[in-house]
Amino acid sequence: MPDPQIAPYGTWKSPITSDLIVSDVVGLSDPVIDEHDIYWTELRPTEGGRLVLVNRTPDGTTTDVTPPGFNVRTRVHEYGGAAFVVRNRTVWFSNYDDQRLYRQTIGTDPVPLTPELDLRFADGVSDETRSRIIYIREDHTVAGREAENTIVAIDLKQPGPGSTLASGCDFYSDPRLSPDGTQLAWLQWNHPNMPWDETELCVAQLDGAGQVSNVQRIAGGMDESVLQPLWSPDGVLYFISDRSGWWNLYRWTGTSVDSIIEKKAEFAGPSWVFGLASYGFESHESLLCVYSGSGRAHLTRINTRTLETRLIDTGSSSTGFTSIGYLKVANGQAVFLGGLTTAPSAVIRLDIASGSLETLRRSSTVEVDSGYLSIPESIEFPTGGGRTAHAFYYAPSNCELQGLANESPPLLVRSHGGPTSAAKRDFNLSIQYWTSRGFAFVDVNYGGSTGYGREYRNRLRGNWGIVDVDDCVNAAQHLVSQRLADPDRLAIDGGSAGGYTTLCALTLRNVFTAGASLYGLSDLTVFVGDTHKFESRYLESLIGPWPEREDLYRERSAINSVDQLSCPIAFFQGDEDKIVPPNQAELMVDALRKKGLPVAYVLFEGEQHGFRKAANIKRTLDGEFYFFSRIFGFKPAGNLEPLEIENLD
Repeated sequence: MPDPQIAPYGTWKSPITSDLIVSDVVGLSDPVIDEHDIYWTELRPTEGGRLVLVNRTPDGTTTDVTPPGFNVRTRVHEYGGAAFVVRNRTVWFSNYDDQRLYRQTIGTDPVPLTPELDLRFADGVSDETRSRIIYIREDHTVAGREAENTIVAIDLKQPGPGSTLASGCDFYSDPRLSPDGTQLAWLQWNHPNMPWDETELCVAQLDGAGQVSNVQRIAGGMDESVLQPLWSPDGVLYFISDRSGWWNLYRWTGTSVDSIIEKKAEFAGPSWVFGLASYGFESHESLLCVYSGSGRAHLTRINTRTLETRLIDTGSSSTGFTSIGYLKVANGQAVFLGGLTTAPSAVIRLDIASGSLETLRRSSTVEVDSGYLSIPESIEFPTGGGRTAHAFYYAPSNCELQGLANESPPLLVRSHGGPTSAAKRDFNLSIQYWTSRGFAFVDVNYGGSTGYGREYRNRLRGNWGIVDVDDCVNAAQHLVSQRLADPDRLAIDGGSAGGYTTLCALTLRNVFTAGASLYGLSDLTVFVGDTHKFESRYLESLIGPWPEREDLYRERSAINSVDQLSCPIAFFQGDEDKIVPPNQAELMVDALRKKGLPVAYVLFEGEQHGFRKAANIKRTLDGEFYFFSRIFGFKPAGNLEPLEIENLD
């Protein structure tokens, strides 16, 4: 290849286009094993964001299970997850449009199982002995009342809305049946806790008819987050707890709780959705688990009798998996969703005996010359209170082009959502879209992010809008000090909670030149009364009690500080978003219009929280780049569709 040509940053021509990014791309999740068949769901942007269940048989044949007109997606907690159960080639799934449960034997049409009521179901488990399925149910049938969450059993011989097994708490998850069917374990928690704050692990006896008795709490409470209970084949209950300050693995013997492995590493992540799994049993004497550390995932086998551990080879530090999720183990094999730095995520099968890895399905068939790819670098930087924060830095990278000798690149700072979530090193073509055009990019794991232990996660308690903003600002300034970013061309963006951090950074700090908010919060006082049950009291830990500290909610709402705002912002929003309704964006748009600042607002019809349709994903990416090109004063390569920008001279 000839020597790179010289061109201003931001103007580089790139083969990584928005058309390429949305072409033949699917979102993969929920791989499961049923005997020797493997299933997973695919979110397909080209089908309007429909989620389809896919089956792969041992001979390698892959077929769609879900017929056209059905969408395997539940709205429990709005974020959903674990929308299907499969047993002996029969599937029970939640259909998005009506939220009813359907039963489908492979190769036949789905048949409704639950009545036409405003009920939602998720995280089911088959109780074959009693011919029923146990589900988390969310009841929206009573107008004016907060949705009621319970654990119910649905009789497969006489289907209906379900009979209650556990109730009285605000939230439930992870109902798990013991191998002999005599015990049921589950997680429960109450407002204002989120599942990463404080949960309780309960175990109950089940009689012959499946009725619950002798409920006891065996772990959790008192600032302990318990996740992912799972019974071993010999009937011992395992779970993940952060009682040590890190989410580590434990088991309950029936009389006491014993540690399985202690590491300053995370064996789980926050339960934003149902069905997450980071360990599974090969046998009653062996389990496979995954933990994160140093920007990559480590797959480990543990002897449950001796507690000896052995890492499973999944590649070198540069070629191994950066993340491993939805780990399921059965019948001599494991399946999981694996992330890499230089290739799209994929459903991976591990043959446990041989250690061989097989890629079953990639999230994208797109192949990009490595010369256009930027490899993320884990960085640490000083931040407020004399502490250190973390991020992944991507340098501009294009094998055909390089920047001017006296020029530093524009920088895009990404504030991830959640906020109790985390940026990952997984391959992301949307990030490469920016870096291959000459932008530097930094994905910030601000205080409050997961992956660094409970103490780091708790930095955000009472400090949302402060710690996260400080860390994003300090990440940008750190890169400026290293001459890796142009101080006059600093942009920030984020979605949802990341949009909130973006708007706060733009109004309460004078560092960034421009920003983009994707379905971000602008007025916390509106959000408190206008969001769904799962997050309705989330802000009490992040900000303070409501309404007692209404002053803090107003102080940290970007909408109340627009008088300090002096830079342009682009907004992208779905009109059916129930988590962050459109009025959150429109309040800010109106404020910028009144101030005469450049502003763009794109409202997508039929989109919810997070964009799923290919055309809207493409429009958002190109629109944001076009917006920054106009604000920063450079001409982008290619023919981007113009974005309507008001008040732009």
